[in-house]
Amino acid sequence: MRLTKTSACLSLTAAGFLAAALASTALANDELTALAADSKNWAMPTGDYANHRYSKLNQITKDNVKDLQVKWTFSTGVLRGHEGGPLVIGDVMYVHTPFPNIVYALDLKNDGKILWKYEPRQDPNVIGIMCCDTVNRGVAYGDGKIILNQADTTVVALDAKTGEVVWSVKNGDEIDGSKGESGTAAPMVVKDKVIIGVSGAEFGVRGWTAAYNLKDGSLAWKAYSMGPDSETLIDPEKTTHLGKPVGPDSGTNTWEGEQWKTGGGTTWGWFAYDPKSNLVFYGTGNPSTWNPVQRPGDNRWSMTLMARDADTGVAKWLYQMTPHDEWDYDGVNENILVDAMEINGQPRDVLVHFDRNGFAYTLDRNTGELLVAKKYDPKVNWATEVVMDPNSDQYGRPQVVAQYSTDQNGEDTNTTGVCPAALGTKDQQPASYSPKTGLFYVPTNHVCMDYEPYRVSYTAGQPYVGATVSMYPAPDSHGGMGNFIAWDAAKGEIVWSKPEQFSVWSGALATDGDVVFYGTLEGYIKAVDLDGNELYKFKTPSGIIGNINTYEHEGKQYIAVLSGVGGWAGIGLAGGLLSPENAAAWHGAVGQGRDAGEEAQVVGTAGLGAVGGYAALADYTTLGGQLTVFGLPD
Repeated sequence: MRLTKTSACLSLTAAGFLAAALASTALANDELTALAADSKNWAMPTGDYANHRYSKLNQITKDNVKDLQVKWTFSTGVLRGHEGGPLVIGDVMYVHTPFPNIVYALDLKNDGKILWKYEPRQDPNVIGIMCCDTVNRGVAYGDGKIILNQADTTVVALDAKTGEVVWSVKNGDEIDGSKGESGTAAPMVVKDKVIIGVSGAEFGVRGWTAAYNLKDGSLAWKAYSMGPDSETLIDPEKTTHLGKPVGPDSGTNTWEGEQWKTGGGTTWGWFAYDPKSNLVFYGTGNPSTWNPVQRPGDNRWSMTLMARDADTGVAKWLYQMTPHDEWDYDGVNENILVDAMEINGQPRDVLVHFDRNGFAYTLDRNTGELLVAKKYDPKVNWATEVVMDPNSDQYGRPQVVAQYSTDQNGEDTNTTGVCPAALGTKDQQPASYSPKTGLFYVPTNHVCMDYEPYRVSYTAGQPYVGATVSMYPAPDSHGGMGNFIAWDAAKGEIVWSKPEQFSVWSGALATDGDVVFYGTLEGYIKAVDLDGNELYKFKTPSGIIGNINTYEHEGKQYIAVLSGVGGWAGIGLAGGLLSPENAAAWHGAVGQGRDAGEEAQVVGTAGLGAVGGYAALADYTTLGGQLTVFGLPD
């Protein structure tokens, strides 16, 4: 670890942050809730526990947003994909980077002066086992500490004032990549705990979520996605799936033999928390391998929404969205919590989830009852519907179309025209919710794929994929690969849709000024009104896969975004895979000796299919890591 300090102390003038220095870990939840409630701050990665990504700030409005100008910029000094966004607490902004996971504390009172810089030393072998770029989705704050989830699975607590390491723990078994475990997700602080997941399903990692004590980093609980009840923290009689007890051994009895031990279901998405019920919500990812023929059964509890007690980790309810996943439709996307949403004339406290599989789900977040499940891209074709009749033996299950079933079509058969592609109708890029309009503003992909599964064997730390994928725009979309949409989660309907040339891979932001912001892969930050009409755009130096935030400082509202193309959609640029030589090397590492075909196919199917699909992105942007801050004219 190398630590550079340019200031021994920070200027912490916000009343809430001053209280932080006095608060004990037992009050961390109250402190963080208060900080997040003050719209001058952006104190959590998604803005608040409910993941609304909504700000009450309203200096920037639909009438004056056209006047936005760049106020200042900051180079991160790192290439590759810049996901997530900065935190702002009082007079200090905390900025993170992809590997090597540098954290900067910037003084907002002094032109963004670097107050301190933390740069961990990590084994470079970790780079090679990060599936879809070396991204990191942000840091968290709690009890005067900045929490970083490093690529090598080390979780570090830094003193927010000095950058000194307060504690450090290993979340994974190894930090050298030898088991394929990695860390990409943003932590979430809940009460006196830090909630964290793990990445690595493409390497046969069995996923888990862990809670560490905020005070000293000691492990409070750990819940695996699949395995014995004692390891999944599932109560066979009390934990429910669609209202019924799951029964004993639910995490193993839909797997063949001991395949659950390399079952995937990793947890690299976002967390939500409901203080009223004390439940933490998150989703689990794809089962391993991508070849469904090799793992018969529902493969529980991959592809599952989970509601767990924040103190104990014990699961209250589960809902598996895509049983026996055949398309890599990870279920890790954010869950957005809304109180008293009126559904069929009744107010319900709900959880809204836009899944990779192309269905948007609305559930009662206290019971897990399924209320709405509708396609949020009309081109979704792998399933006709999700059965909503509680009396049916298919209740809650998607009805798979045989033509697009990679399992039914079999190994070494190329199933074509599947919509959406493996990266989903939406990947991890979080949507926003406006309590003012009652609508969700969703960045989406409009991409389909061909998918050919093949047989692979498991070796710890080696790729365990087992499918060749190619991606392309959805049919009849005139070449566009994305849409930015407004969604009514009570009805399950698209209200409006704004097409984009490439997938919309940034996190959205809605504000009380009746403006919604998002970024594009070409590098534009865009502002639209509540009807989707474009009001403003500005092209930043690199493609935007970061999440747009807002804050107020010294009486003025600002908009902040990280640009730096990469992530899965931009892996061709970020990983250099547009080169035939590099693409061939990627296949050599992943394909277990399988012939990748002619040169064009080698490039087109590299990066788990994204390189070919997004090849044209290289005509519009290039690598670079930069923070850009916008404001109104003085």
